[in-house]
Amino acid sequence: MIGMQSDTHLPPRQAPARMAALATLPIFLGLQGRKAVVAGGSDAAAWKAELLAACGAEVHVFAPDAGLSETFRSLIHSSPSDPDTGRYIHHARNWNPACLSNAAVAIADCETDEEAEAFSIAARTASVPVNVIDKPPFCQFQFGSIVNRSPVVVAISTDGAAPILAQAIRRRIETLLPPAVKQWAALAQALRERVNERLTPGPNRRLFWERFADRALGGRDTPDAAATRDLLRDTAIIAAKPPVGRVTLVGAGPGDAEYLTLKAMRALQSADIILFDDLVSDEVLELARREAKRMLVGKRGGRESCRQEDINQMMVSLAKAGKHVVRLKSGDPMVFGRAGEEIAVLKENGIPVEVVPGITAASAMAARYGISLTHRDHAQAVRFVTGHARNGHLPENLDWRGLADPRTTTVFYMGGRTAPDIRSRLLANGMASGTPVVIVSAVTRANERHWSGTLDRLHHGMAEIGYDEPVLIGIGTAFTAARLAEQGPQLDAAV
Repeated sequence: MIGMQSDTHLPPRQAPARMAALATLPIFLGLQGRKAVVAGGSDAAAWKAELLAACGAEVHVFAPDAGLSETFRSLIHSSPSDPDTGRYIHHARNWNPACLSNAAVAIADCETDEEAEAFSIAARTASVPVNVIDKPPFCQFQFGSIVNRSPVVVAISTDGAAPILAQAIRRRIETLLPPAVKQWAALAQALRERVNERLTPGPNRRLFWERFADRALGGRDTPDAAATRDLLRDTAIIAAKPPVGRVTLVGAGPGDAEYLTLKAMRALQSADIILFDDLVSDEVLELARREAKRMLVGKRGGRESCRQEDINQMMVSLAKAGKHVVRLKSGDPMVFGRAGEEIAVLKENGIPVEVVPGITAASAMAARYGISLTHRDHAQAVRFVTGHARNGHLPENLDWRGLADPRTTTVFYMGGRTAPDIRSRLLANGMASGTPVVIVSAVTRANERHWSGTLDRLHHGMAEIGYDEPVLIGIGTAFTAARLAEQGPQLDAAV
């Protein structure tokens, strides 16, 4: 199609991401019923032994009776609460190389580097993966911070650089991952064979598991018998009718990937094709499903652009081919994003469409300044206004008298090149020349820049900010709360 760019023609910054360098390889080792060796009787060794037993290992503990801590002693003599939990076998003596025979993994807590080196060499000689607690030079692997929703297990590692950071990340994940995901994952294990029998590999099976994941992550409820019946009924429905593709209009926010919503993340992770705007940041694209094909369909003033008609046709064609198409737009797709035109075309063609809102740039601008756009002492209304029409000039039908109302906060999008006309129209309709104005370029991005001043100097501010990046122009007394009016015109690089 005219103007379309496939991922093989994207500029380097937007090419599909390849796997970056890894400090360590994350693997998940099955230990059910296998021998694990723990040398030492400290509390630290006890924690590692408990972890191994939780994986179902037969944990052989080598430590004299006098060397066992009370914690370890209680652990060894406790009865397992879960039939899948492994057991402990205590050998009341120090380790020797023979004890490593047939072991799947070996852990030691050594006081000296000499003992640590001896244990590490013995384990490597026996071809047993080895970890010496708190002595990285003698380790072949490390333990990470763990989020346990078994059979869902999440491990976080910083390669020993910042254990506290790993723990903080674990806490963040704990809050995001519903506790019921444990039961949903167990149900997935129970259903997998039946699903595989009913659905052929490929789009049908993937569609089922995507719907399953949406249910598992979409709420706090644990699955019951009714959920199982519904899921199995879905397999019959999917098998009887080829899956119809769908389109999700996703708001990518103003640039910073941390402004993405959880629902936007899930859409990016389930996409087959991502049609993204030129203003979508690399950080957001990095979060997309790695296998998804990415296509740049950006439209920016003064640059080569894709026609909206081509974008519409591409979404329809891809969706009719059974693909999940994510139309990724900067900001919020329903604010100056032509979403209305795209939704209408998709509905006309019978394509299911969903909208995932994003944080619009004006909200991000207000957050950066720490102000309320509708501060009750300054404004009773807020307006988001496009700064240019299709011909590149200001829209002809704007209510300039209403926009000049001092009780209204107005934010102009895409108004960089029309800023002098915006200033003239507002002044001509009675807005005070000293009304506070801010200009923000590339909001939330690394190259963000600010200008603040008054309406009569708006054109000067725009000349200083420049036209290389998209800008927002905020006008109204609400910006007084940020003390911008008193500071006078200025140009700052974002901190």
